[in-house]
Amino acid sequence: MSNSTMEDIAQRLSSLDSLYFPRKQQQKAVDPSQRKSILFDLLINDAPVFLERYGTHLTQQELQQFETLKDDYEVNWHLNHLRSYLSPTSEEVRSRSVTVKNRRRAYLNKLVLEGSYFSEEAMREREPYLHHEFVGKFQDPSVRGTVRPGEMWSETLMRWSEEAILVEKIRGEQQRLGVDEKDWVGSAPRVEMKEEEEEEEEEEEGENKREELHSELEVEDGVYTEDQGCLGITRIRCVCTIHEGKWILRFDEERDDMWRNITASDYGREE
Repeated sequence: MSNSTMEDIAQRLSSLDSLYFPRKQQQKAVDPSQRKSILFDLLINDAPVFLERYGTHLTQQELQQFETLKDDYEVNWHLNHLRSYLSPTSEEVRSRSVTVKNRRRAYLNKLVLEGSYFSEEAMREREPYLHHEFVGKFQDPSVRGTVRPGEMWSETLMRWSEEAILVEKIRGEQQRLGVDEKDWVGSAPRVEMKEEEEEEEEEEEGENKREELHSELEVEDGVYTEDQGCLGITRIRCVCTIHEGKWILRFDEERDDMWRNITASDYGREE
């Protein structure tokens, strides 16, 4: 290969911005002239390494220039590999597709055998919102907050911390997608708790008002008077006590009445 051809190849490649250079040469390869010098020196001194690094950036005409060096085993191997890469035959395309599929299948089998990648916890970590939509929202959320048998306290705290991070991720995705707030993860228990607290506060407030009202009213003959702003409702306990005393008295006095005889026979009252 002539020097002018090598200079032309180095000149064209030096104008590419995404060209790779080793770390120790990156500071020197700042402008195109410096990159051209580095590429030209490498092409002269080590053509196989040049083809390995920059062969995919060469054109078919530029690769043709390396035919003069194909007696070198490494150069010949790189030339054949680059030709199959740049213009593969139908058989090479099929073979490459089979190779890719076999590698994916082998890696899939490896993940299955290890047993952790496809576990529910691992899938939930990778896609929290997707897991919540199809699985998580049908599960009891309190189970994740319980202490597991044989688990150290530090492990429990770490698990709770990670759970809080996942919940925040799910909620952030729900907010982004415009999900109704009542359907947010972790929102239902808080809403129910808030409603219960409000009901308890209302009941307590009502009880306090009744007690204040009772303390201000005057009671006459077991009845709250209307003069005090009340409805005139009878005090049930007082009335029941009065009626109980009345019927006890009548039970002893009205010995010949039918109601008294029936009551005595039902409850075994002796004369």
